[in-house]
Amino acid sequence: MTVAIVDYGMGNLHSVSKAVERLGYECVVTGDAEQILAADSVILPGVGAFGDAMGHLRENGLDLVVKQVAAGEQPLLGICLGMQLLFSTGEEHGSHEGLDILSGSVVRFAPRDGYKVPHMGWNKLSFRQPENPLFVGLEEGHVYFVHSYHALVAKESDLLAVTDYGYPVTAIVGQDNVFGMQFHPEKSGELGIKLLGNFLKIKRERA
Repeated sequence: MTVAIVDYGMGNLHSVSKAVERLGYECVVTGDAEQILAADSVILPGVGAFGDAMGHLRENGLDLVVKQVAAGEQPLLGICLGMQLLFSTGEEHGSHEGLDILSGSVVRFAPRDGYKVPHMGWNKLSFRQPENPLFVGLEEGHVYFVHSYHALVAKESDLLAVTDYGYPVTAIVGQDNVFGMQFHPEKSGELGIKLLGNFLKIKRERA
């Protein structure tokens, strides 16, 4: 089984690929459409600004490739900024169109007493849909976040887990074969690795 990690010049590619390999999967870091579309599962990572990331994806035609993956049967996982890009729009440094795979917008945290921006550190997940395949065999626990913007999900059915940062904040989303994690599973200890492992099992279980 091969896992493609989309390389568009703005991702935590090394740490994600090493985590995938530790789980026992063959991993290819690539910006090649054919390799991405031939993979069993696809991961869209991301570190940086929403608008810049969309620009890089479009320059290489990878926005269309990711949309093709989402429209097919390959499981797709967006991580951190990669999750945010799945949504319709992002408001970081102006308004930008996202991939519009999931309905909703990505907005900056509102200033609140006692809550710093960026949201950085370990926060507990609260499963909204514990029956989802991502959560098989898992209990709610802490994962590692680093972000100044968060997703407002338009469809409640797409919201799989939240964390509390003064109010419920989108932590995991999912619709059919498309998933997203706002935190970094590869940096989130045992729970993060198990969540990543459950994602990678989805293709095999559906086959």
